[in-house]
Amino acid sequence: MRSERTHVLLDLDGTLSDSEPGILRSLQWAFEKEGFPIPTEAQVRSVIGPPFEIGLPQIGIPDNDLERVIDRYRERYATIGAFENTLYPGIVEMLDALSSDGLSLSVATAKPEVTAHPILDYFNISDWFAVRAGATLTSDRRAKAEVIEYALSELGISGDPDLGDHVIMIGDRDHDVLGAKRHGIPCIGVTWGYGDPPELLGSGAVALADSPAEVVDLVHESYRLNHW
Repeated sequence: MRSERTHVLLDLDGTLSDSEPGILRSLQWAFEKEGFPIPTEAQVRSVIGPPFEIGLPQIGIPDNDLERVIDRYRERYATIGAFENTLYPGIVEMLDALSSDGLSLSVATAKPEVTAHPILDYFNISDWFAVRAGATLTSDRRAKAEVIEYALSELGISGDPDLGDHVIMIGDRDHDVLGAKRHGIPCIGVTWGYGDPPELLGSGAVALADSPAEVVDLVHESYRLNHW
């Protein structure tokens, strides 16, 4: 059954672009500069997506050292790492098809806006999006649910009583799914990013897409959110 979908929110890292090389190199550089054991590729991949204050303690950074490691990471990432990055094949075609279907597209990423916006500009895809919502560098807006709330407000639809019918999230990690569920919004998980099907389905993704082309069809389906 076709849905009444009007808006699509899209994650950035692991959904629109493969940002792992720049994040990997910048995190490894920051760990080394700050005197911590250099994380492996698998360790870095495990923390891509959610805010670093959630992931870095899981790979060896004590809470009281988080700020200086993240600040050091940003030194390299802002000027070099952000652009060690590529769009996944088929993304431009996906955006074109979704837009041609009359859907409003927006980015909702836990990456800080100060780095997310230049990346979108670098790929020349900013014009596709009505809103480019990201995190702040302060604690004001960090969690995915907070970013989604901001995006909905900027779109002027935060008061829509039928958000779950009109809006859908596309993302690659459990925090995308859970952040959307906080607002009663279904999330399609993509399998080409940094999460995996068990993570996505276990957190409540309503469907899985194995390619950007599959997203175009899946967003029009009607979904019922799984219970918490």
